[in-house]
Amino acid sequence: MKKNIFIIDDSALMRRVLSDIIDSDKRFHAAEFASNGLEALYIMQQRASEFDAILLDIHMPKMNGIEFLAELKKQNIKATVIIVSTIAEQDAKETIKALELGAFDFVTKPKSIARENGNLFSSRLLKCLAQATKVDRKIAKVSTLGTKTSVINSKVIGNRKKNKAGKQEVSKLVAIACSTGGPKALHNVITALPSNLDAPVLIVQHMPIGFTKSLADRLDELSQVKVKEAQDGDVLQKSTVYIAKGGHQMRVLQKEDGSYYLSVTKEAPRRGLLPCADIMYESLSELEFNEITCVVLTGMGGDGTAGITKLYKSQNIYVIAQNEETSVVYGMPKVVKEAGLVDEVLPLDAIAGAIIKNVGVY
Repeated sequence: MKKNIFIIDDSALMRRVLSDIIDSDKRFHAAEFASNGLEALYIMQQRASEFDAILLDIHMPKMNGIEFLAELKKQNIKATVIIVSTIAEQDAKETIKALELGAFDFVTKPKSIARENGNLFSSRLLKCLAQATKVDRKIAKVSTLGTKTSVINSKVIGNRKKNKAGKQEVSKLVAIACSTGGPKALHNVITALPSNLDAPVLIVQHMPIGFTKSLADRLDELSQVKVKEAQDGDVLQKSTVYIAKGGHQMRVLQKEDGSYYLSVTKEAPRRGLLPCADIMYESLSELEFNEITCVVLTGMGGDGTAGITKLYKSQNIYVIAQNEETSVVYGMPKVVKEAGLVDEVLPLDAIAGAIIKNVGVY
């Protein structure tokens, strides 16, 4: 049976474009249309159960997309919503708010629907719809070294170099990986961390360039810890959160004096991911941290598992995975759990507490 999709956009052209994309796939049907949030809300009040997903524009007359989502939440109307947004800075900020309000994910509109831009947009939109409506439940298979016990037994302990000062200001690290559902999960976790957390926090959230800056700014407004989009050369500081820049890869390197800094580079994606959590985790494998707390939150696929597996060879790490019940998409946490690498599986609202317990405060 085809999944019914409700399209909400004030542009007649965009409604037609979205409808054509949806109906080109035998799994989906463009079942209903609305030109503003107010009209859409009335339809949802009467017929919400008929729709498997909603494609929602942000800027519309009478009631915009953010107001529409807020009303759905207020009236307890359940819906799976995908934001269809432009890449403009203001739209990026609004998209982050929409994700906080419960939107499943977002897809950016191309500057031009023609040729390859249109094909890429179609592909991304259909993939997102497949995930949102659960017609595609494939979980990436990631090659690992076996169970956690066998990996730990292969660790090389006590053979790390000391820095010149014989002491490190930053000796612990938190490294988080997430994808679909990640912004809302990060809102829960990061805002609960204390201002004196005894470690820096690195985050790889799969998100395009521009949106990671808006996500960082929004979390910084709401959090006790400092949150920023990672920049090349940033020296890691305790109680500071660094979000990998969209469209770039992020690694941690070490200076001669023992301090740690970020390398943020524009390069090719790995398995289509830019940023990629495996690259972040792999960069930590030869460094001198006393302990690394790895956290894998909601997301499609298996990014992070291969990198965490490599970390077990040389680092003292503790791995936390979000549980299935609180994950928007139980992909990344499932893969790392099934690889035998996880110390704790926790609901979302318990993860910040586990991080604090593990790394402490200063």
